[in-house]
Amino acid sequence: MLACVLSGAVLGIDAYLVTVEADVASGLPQFTIVGLPQGAVKEGRERVVAAVQNSAFVVPPKRITINLAPADVPKGGSAFDLPVAVGLLAGTGQIRRLERLESHVLVGELGLDGGLRPVRGVLPVAVMARERGMKGIVVPPANVAEAAVVEGLEVRGAATLAQVVRFLEGREEIAPAVVDREALFRVSSEYDCDFADVKGQEHVKRALEVAAAGAHNILMVGPPGSGKTMLARRIPTILPPLTLDEALETTKIHSVAGLLGSARSLVAARPYRAPHHTISDAGLIGGGSNPRPGEVSLSHNGILFMDELPEFRRNVLEVLRQPLEDSHVTISRAAVSLTYPSRFMLVAAMNPCPCGFHGAAGQKRCTCSPLHVQRYMARVSGPLLDRIDLHVEVPAVQYRELSDRRPGEPSEPIRERVARARQMQSERFAGRPEIHANAHMAARDLRDFGRIGDGGDALLRTAITRLGLSARAYHRVIKIARTIADLAGAAEIATAHVSEAIQYRSLDRAQGAAHVA
Repeated sequence: MLACVLSGAVLGIDAYLVTVEADVASGLPQFTIVGLPQGAVKEGRERVVAAVQNSAFVVPPKRITINLAPADVPKGGSAFDLPVAVGLLAGTGQIRRLERLESHVLVGELGLDGGLRPVRGVLPVAVMARERGMKGIVVPPANVAEAAVVEGLEVRGAATLAQVVRFLEGREEIAPAVVDREALFRVSSEYDCDFADVKGQEHVKRALEVAAAGAHNILMVGPPGSGKTMLARRIPTILPPLTLDEALETTKIHSVAGLLGSARSLVAARPYRAPHHTISDAGLIGGGSNPRPGEVSLSHNGILFMDELPEFRRNVLEVLRQPLEDSHVTISRAAVSLTYPSRFMLVAAMNPCPCGFHGAAGQKRCTCSPLHVQRYMARVSGPLLDRIDLHVEVPAVQYRELSDRRPGEPSEPIRERVARARQMQSERFAGRPEIHANAHMAARDLRDFGRIGDGGDALLRTAITRLGLSARAYHRVIKIARTIADLAGAAEIATAHVSEAIQYRSLDRAQGAAHVA
């Protein structure tokens, strides 16, 4: 007897429909799974047999063939355990009514006792099920909240294989889960840190506001203890809230990576990822035999903070250039090629020299030779620096600023200004879905959206000549000036906006001064 069960598999951050075909025929006892099953799927045979028998069902001594269609795409993970077991029971006539099989997608890992365990990638499968017109999806209890984020789909959590069978036969009803998405967004908008905690550093806070308003990458250079990490951790508090589409896309990535858990159903706050400098290039970009998203994708729509930037290995820093430029990462393997989104805001921090006190007034004396300083700075390549829009010096905080009891400006008013600037950019780039903020403009877009007044053009020409900026750095200055104008509510880029933008290229100015000397 032949039976078909609907399931889903994840490819990248999206899912596709998988039809699990179960054929039970006479012959020598055999249990075969075909359709390019990988390790965990093949091992599922033993889990399915034990779960079926321990759930008071029977595995007949017949020739059992399971086909996972489409058969030309590799299948991995343990999520096929439940549909394979249900297909086996339906093919042997142990499930008497099959109407609900045609309208529900089944996903879940089976324990040997027949219990259902959570799996990765349930959210993309739920989205696919809704798009394919399915009525509902049956998932393990730990995945219910994640799948219930998808509207227009009945999400049912079943604890055991026996409960799934009773539901499919109509002998037991499982109430569809409901999630309050507005409540999730409200909770996620509350942060345990605030810019009001930062003492001094007003010019750095202004630079971070500019960076947040235009989604610009930023590099902070300063001695140890100047507050670089503290400032970076507070950047999410001034970014605009995630839209629903952004939240779903971000949650898909975290679901595929297995980072959601039962208590977290939706990534409704902008991600903040801070990998250690010992990370590998595969850990940063993504990889593995079954490619998984790396840190650049996990920080999609959020912040990727790289502290002690020169301490990262050179090959790790160089592979970062492509996702910074293209906003996506493609991982190619012999069997499959996957693309993960990686539109993030890079926030990097570094010391000015190996000891950290080069040029720091009132601090410990720098013990590094000029050659050591030069070698240390050269660990970050010029092409990577060109892709970082703002270079900001972060000096040590003075005592009078530390002892000042007055709080700094809180995050909320800064966030409102950033949101107004982002709204201007959203209106400006209407009809251009590939541009989400000023930082995402290509060079050709600057002719239409980056026009500068006569005075600002003359100032920029002088700066380019004296500092010897590259063409990419020239475009970065215009993008920053456009963002500064947006924060001021100005339609045209004025001289003052260009002047401030040039100040945010401190490493270029330092190199230009050395060249002139």
